[in-house]
Amino acid sequence: MPRALLSVYNKTDLAKFAATLIELGWDLVASGGTYQALEQAGLPVTTVEQLTGQPEMLHGRVKTLHPAIHAGILAQSKEDDMAALKEAGYAPINMVVCNLYPFQETVAQMGVTLQDAIEQIDIGGVTLLRAAAKNFLRVVVVSDPADYLKVAAELKATTEVTLATRRKLAVKAFAHTRDYDTAIHAFLSQDIVPSLTTITLPPHLSLGMQQIETLRYGENPHQAAAYYSRLTKNGPLGGTVLGGKHLSYNNILDLDAAWRAVSSFSEPTVVIVKHLTPTGIATANTIAEAYPLALKSDEVSAFGGVIAVNRPITEEFVDSLGALFIEAIAAPSFSTNAQEKLNEGRKNCRLVQIPQPFTGNDFEIRSVHGGLLVQSADIGDPDSTVFKTVTERPPSSEELQALQFAWKAVTQVKSNAIVLAIQNATVGIGGGLPSRVDAVQLAIVKAGERARGSVMASDAFFPFPDGIKAAANAGVTAVIQPGGSIRDNQVIEAANKAGIAMIFTGTRHFRH
Repeated sequence: MPRALLSVYNKTDLAKFAATLIELGWDLVASGGTYQALEQAGLPVTTVEQLTGQPEMLHGRVKTLHPAIHAGILAQSKEDDMAALKEAGYAPINMVVCNLYPFQETVAQMGVTLQDAIEQIDIGGVTLLRAAAKNFLRVVVVSDPADYLKVAAELKATTEVTLATRRKLAVKAFAHTRDYDTAIHAFLSQDIVPSLTTITLPPHLSLGMQQIETLRYGENPHQAAAYYSRLTKNGPLGGTVLGGKHLSYNNILDLDAAWRAVSSFSEPTVVIVKHLTPTGIATANTIAEAYPLALKSDEVSAFGGVIAVNRPITEEFVDSLGALFIEAIAAPSFSTNAQEKLNEGRKNCRLVQIPQPFTGNDFEIRSVHGGLLVQSADIGDPDSTVFKTVTERPPSSEELQALQFAWKAVTQVKSNAIVLAIQNATVGIGGGLPSRVDAVQLAIVKAGERARGSVMASDAFFPFPDGIKAAANAGVTAVIQPGGSIRDNQVIEAANKAGIAMIFTGTRHFRH
């Protein structure tokens, strides 16, 4: 008679599957709460204690860690292994049905304590899964209730589970324990790992990501796509979709760019993004006041973009949107009236509530041919950054305020990145171009007459004076840039000749 060991936290469909095994002539052994659930269902089942001859210890922490269990799982179909089992008075275990304590779900809750988390670290279950998965040539390992039907169907058809299925189930079990250990490592290390720097990147990277949502398609209809997260309860960007159509691959990318950008501002701020590049950024006393300023930066490109704000959305903000077509809006929260108004008036607009600002604590990961690139996130200037005036004329207090705003905004624009701005809003943005002077010209075109009297920020140094000359001709009065070009003297000379004030920061903010 084949034997199955059952030890599960998630008891979905457990009794039904166990009943099927009994009907097919299987002997069942179960531990703790699993045994109680099966007994209450009226199913004949043996306790682990009866099998091992040892009671549970340490309030249930030690149940299945015994040779009678693990020898029965790990024994191979060899005569000497079977003889060793028989000599010890043990029998083979042919199936292990096991899933783990809900560690990920526990640590995802607000206010979870360290002790709460530690109690959800499964030991025996992980050991059972690894042992059974290792010996999949003989043992069936079932770690997901979703696989009960398939396993039962194969047993009913041929009295055994095929090798191909056993292998797939083993792979799934190893993935289950891998993700589990990754989550534990991430939780326990979060308070003791120093701030990310280039020297703290891990020598081995285990992502432990789980598919949360299948997307309609990727960047284009012929590409498959899905959203993955470390936490199963996480929605896109760690948020909750409150209304509108399903988020697309492109929506999520644009919302991520917008949320990163708006999170870098402490004042009430609105960021409009299209194709991963801000079309407008503005701050004001309220987001309702900031929105028209952000829109004015590039009203044409804003059509069909996404919006992120760093304050709760109210009816006043909804009314300020006017008739602009918007794909999605991200905010820390939405008032009930604002949400109802958006869902009624903009049925297709996705509303995403993201409670936590972007902090840059996670690695940035990009796939390249044959591997991955990993870096810490750019969350602004290092503490050592010093603004240094390099021209004959220093910026005025008004210009300095505008330069500080423009410098923060330009870090969010694709390189080569140029931002023209006033004290609290962008007026023209040029980004994603291989030539810096072309980016300057694009920002000037976008700004139009508003370029006159604005300031300019560049994410990297000007390799030639041409960008400064173009800005001067458009009426730009001050510039902020990292500096560091071999032609810095020529660039400074061009700024002095035009009467432009210029600051070097010494810090570059490429965004490719």
